[in-house]
Amino acid sequence: MKMGLIMPQATNSKELLVLEGVKKHFPVTGGFFRRQLGTVRAVDGIDLTVSRSETLGLVGESGCGKTTLGRLILRLEEPSAGRIFFDGQNILELSREEMRLLRRRMQVIFQDPYSSLNPRQTAGRIIAEGLVIHRIGSAADRSRRVLQLMEEVGLRPETINRYPHEFSGGQRQRLGVARALALNPDLIICDEPVSALDVSIQAQVINLLQDLQERYGLTYIFVSHDLSVVRHISNRIAVMYLGRLVELADKENLYRDPLHPYTQKLLEAAPIPDPKRKRKRTLLDSDQTSALNPPPGCHFHPRCPHALPACRESAPAWREYTPRHWVRCFLHDQRQSNPEMLAVRVGAAEIRADGLE
Repeated sequence: MKMGLIMPQATNSKELLVLEGVKKHFPVTGGFFRRQLGTVRAVDGIDLTVSRSETLGLVGESGCGKTTLGRLILRLEEPSAGRIFFDGQNILELSREEMRLLRRRMQVIFQDPYSSLNPRQTAGRIIAEGLVIHRIGSAADRSRRVLQLMEEVGLRPETINRYPHEFSGGQRQRLGVARALALNPDLIICDEPVSALDVSIQAQVINLLQDLQERYGLTYIFVSHDLSVVRHISNRIAVMYLGRLVELADKENLYRDPLHPYTQKLLEAAPIPDPKRKRKRTLLDSDQTSALNPPPGCHFHPRCPHALPACRESAPAWREYTPRHWVRCFLHDQRQSNPEMLAVRVGAAEIRADGLE
């Protein structure tokens, strides 16, 4: 470790993570001279706050930028614009060595528990890897820590010398959880950690994550496309569409009163575990637009059955419609300014506006 370099310490602030105007644009090049032909706006201006010991669910269709946002928070990708504060410190101002130290407090659990594990290393070496890299403890201390972590995630100590291919899918994901816990992090990015598992194993891993959060006060950002899983584990839910957040609310409010038409369509599409219950469903007009060529104005307007002329001309602002319930939609901007003009019955996922029907 360099002289004078101090490991960032935790503060008493309630907010652990703050994102301000975060963007990530990828240039698309082609031709003989590799000229820039366009730009993929993977993350296009995210403002977000995550409190300590909460679980924020991040949902949206494939390609909306969920995973890229997680990589930006971990600074595995450098943002094109914006600021990211972790425990009050702007991580974009940190040197490479300072960022390496800070990553002890920021870990990730990957989607595929097999491809994210080194097939040439045993379970014990995989879990201890972070401890070795950061030179934490002696060899004996690390061995004790590994056995403790295996016990906490439900792996038998006698499997410490097995290789990843000798474990089941659920056991491999538990191995990934143990690796993420090894350095006692404050924040864990869970990038679709149960999507590759059977339903019964999903429940076990979700319960494990909740138990660990209660025991250690962990903060999760839970990235998923499974609305039922997100509803079970999250305190708040953020809905993302083509690089932008379109709605953010406590999970009870979001599932009871979804404000954005896109959120309503997501909830309509979620399966109901009761064949006797019927749900009215309406199809979207088109497929999701590419982030390479997003439409002007509100990105969702080509698919929205309630689009207003303003939706095609400019992007709606990110507003707190009710306390702790944020939405990016002109329909609700107009309702706030003139409640009689717009009637919204969100419980039935239906919006009626003058001249729209």
